[in-house]
Amino acid sequence: MIVQMSFVTLAGPKSDIDRVIDTYLSKYEIQLENALVELNSSGNLLPYVEANPYKDILDKSHALLELMDESIANSPLTDMSVEEATNVINNIDDQIKDLKEEINTLNIRKDKLNEDYDCISPFKNLEYDLKQVLGMNYIKYRFGRVPRDMWDSFQTFINPDLDAVFIDCLVDNDFIWGVYFAPEISIKKVDESFEALHFEQVKIPDNYSGTPAQACMNIAKSISEIDEKIRTVESRISTLVQVNKSHVLSACNRIEIAYGNFDVRKLAACTRDSNIVFHILCGWMATKDALSLQAETENDPNVVCMIDNKTDESKVPPTKLKNPKFAKPFEMYVKMYGLPKYGEFDPTIFVAITYSLLFGAMFGDLGQGLCIFAIGLIVYLIKKIPLAAILSAAGFTSAIFGLLYGSVFGFEGVIPQIWVNPRTSKMNLPIVGSFNTVFVAAILFGVFLILITMIINMVNAFKNKKYADLLIGPNGLTGLIFYASLMAVVILYMSGHSLPGTIVLVIMFVIPLILIALKAPIVNLVQKNKKLFPESAAMYFVEGFFELFEMLLNYFSNTLSFLRVGAFAISHGAMMEVVLTLAGATDGGSPNILVLILGNIFVCGMEGLVVAIQGLRLEYYELFGRFYSGSGKEFKPYSKNIKH
Repeated sequence: MIVQMSFVTLAGPKSDIDRVIDTYLSKYEIQLENALVELNSSGNLLPYVEANPYKDILDKSHALLELMDESIANSPLTDMSVEEATNVINNIDDQIKDLKEEINTLNIRKDKLNEDYDCISPFKNLEYDLKQVLGMNYIKYRFGRVPRDMWDSFQTFINPDLDAVFIDCLVDNDFIWGVYFAPEISIKKVDESFEALHFEQVKIPDNYSGTPAQACMNIAKSISEIDEKIRTVESRISTLVQVNKSHVLSACNRIEIAYGNFDVRKLAACTRDSNIVFHILCGWMATKDALSLQAETENDPNVVCMIDNKTDESKVPPTKLKNPKFAKPFEMYVKMYGLPKYGEFDPTIFVAITYSLLFGAMFGDLGQGLCIFAIGLIVYLIKKIPLAAILSAAGFTSAIFGLLYGSVFGFEGVIPQIWVNPRTSKMNLPIVGSFNTVFVAAILFGVFLILITMIINMVNAFKNKKYADLLIGPNGLTGLIFYASLMAVVILYMSGHSLPGTIVLVIMFVIPLILIALKAPIVNLVQKNKKLFPESAAMYFVEGFFELFEMLLNYFSNTLSFLRVGAFAISHGAMMEVVLTLAGATDGGSPNILVLILGNIFVCGMEGLVVAIQGLRLEYYELFGRFYSGSGKEFKPYSKNIKH
């Protein structure tokens, strides 16, 4: 059902807005509306412009929450003021900031060591002490690399006539790494020659001793020590947060509430009366909550609470659904089509009942139904997934229809057949001859549902004061009389009973069709409009003829569409017969248990999916289209953003 809504306006001194939000609005679900837009008839309203002062502290609180583990969900919360919460967060944040600065310093040292390691490591095979090499006075050195594709030319170039010695240290996919030595007096010429061969110099840090291999080992050890120090500091941060997690979580929660409360100002307006500036807040609430809020603020001298229950086309309340527990999961299907408009019939319970019955009739099997019921129920209890609850309800009705059909995991005859066997039970009908009983039952059930939806449409029209649609139309009173009469005549004929007389048939069929065809002129005549027809009379009757033909075609197709219910009931039995045949369970021998299990799983999965889709199709196309617009706006309470 749709909860009755009221439009609530709260007003009071501007300086008192935080108290009003904390004391009153935080207790109730209210969809706040922009006061400037909703109360635009008042010319002296001004926007409530003020920056949120809790933005910085909120960012700090979120950063602290990211440092906590998943166990914070079970941490108890304590009440504290905004000032206390701010002090808690700032205090912890300052301590963590110092520790993070320490980590940052360690990371800078670590990055420098990694750079040094990358510079020295290609020369590990050099068997000379770095201090001695870097400290030579008369012999100059150059560490570097040569592209591999230049190596042949490089080797040719290095000959005894050149005043240089090149020692290669490492060969990788792209470069030859090494070092060359040359006398001080020749170094300039040697450098020019090596540069011509694309030799790239590498600067070696001068603060390491020993061979390059020993230097790399010392660097790696230093890096490992720094990593350990970083882990120690990170552990101190984690310990600090975990020890204070209850206080931190409570403080973060309070700051988030304060931030959300302050953001209410974006939707508020201000107005001046004498020397006092007042705030104005407005929005939609459940009427029950609105009356409670009004009673609560009645003795508060600084709060005025007004309730308006009037609605019109320009002021349509949002839709808030409230349904019994068994039907609530089916709200998912309703929302997929669109929420009901405020004042419209909420089809959730109708969908819960009809969808479960349609699924059960198409899938009827006691064993498979109970399995689906159990799986859906377990998943729903653990995960609270609405689709799992829908699956559980569908499995329950499938089990009931399985009892009626006498089917357990595809076996027939294990339990007594209470009603019919979908594949074998038949009945004789005039003209048609032998016809499956489930087809007849499916069509009759479809006719019943279509008549129910017509009645629902009439109720909707009455509630919304659309009396023309209530009385005249394919889904109004005239359509109901015509369709019900047509089905009654068909049932009488098929069951061998005599048909009504000509006068009764004219009243049942001709008069409703004439009224439907002449709806527009009749409405204009009642409203005393000078123009009876929207366009020319000839064009109106031509269009009316085709609209009547389309209406009759819709009645026919919608009714026959329910044949799929019987068709899938037969299909399910046929598929299970194939499984039993493959398992060798039809010739009296010992069946293959593995084939039986896999076959049942396959049929449950494949046919269950198909039947679920077909049931939803019947709901949307054959039923919803007759009474449901789905144009409602969802109720979005602001309290969900400020209460945690």
